[in-house]
Amino acid sequence: MSDTKATSTSDKMKERMAKLKNLHNVRNEARNQNHSEVKKEMERMTLPKNWDIRQQKAEWLIKDKANRDDAEEKGMDYDRVKLLNVSAQDQERIDKIKKRNKKIGDQGFADYETQTARQYQRLVKAMPAKDLQRYNEQKEMIGDNYYSSNPILEGVHKDSKAAVNNMVKDLDQQIEKRKKFSRRRMHNDEADIDYINEKNRRLNKKLAMYYDPYTTEIKQALERGTAI
Repeated sequence: MSDTKATSTSDKMKERMAKLKNLHNVRNEARNQNHSEVKKEMERMTLPKNWDIRQQKAEWLIKDKANRDDAEEKGMDYDRVKLLNVSAQDQERIDKIKKRNKKIGDQGFADYETQTARQYQRLVKAMPAKDLQRYNEQKEMIGDNYYSSNPILEGVHKDSKAAVNNMVKDLDQQIEKRKKFSRRRMHNDEADIDYINEKNRRLNKKLAMYYDPYTTEIKQALERGTAI
């Protein structure tokens, strides 16, 4: 009787130990999963904003370029081939966007902030499609410093000859475009001529900027001949 009772107690103890071990395993598994999710979340926080959208756009550009090259090799018009896979509704929406952008056009200089943003958008659009394979290789090579404030580490990043040539070409285009611009100065043809040459005109303009609030009445009195 005592042996049966001891065996029953031993079996219960083994069963409880098995349950306890199972609970430990479940807890460790949950802990590892939680740690993995936290690590992934931290990695996502270090990524730039709208990273997913930018990555999707880069993949689309690479795929679009590959399809265009394939169509050109076959002697086909890629723009017409691409329309076969676009619904009429999507094409109508694209045409509306293009028409609106064309209508807006170039509004000229507004302020330096807007001008800088426009130039940034122009340079981004002119950039070639992102090479995701090379991007991932650089990311693995640089490591945690890839998204730091100074990711260009000495001896790690090396610009290709094609990239340097593209930069030089873009700078030359900016210089040529800048030569065609001229600063427009306001000129009032009806203003009084109170100068004898260009140098004297600039001097009078500077004097008027500082002293006109105090000398306007005296000047008007002298012109009327009623000065005291």
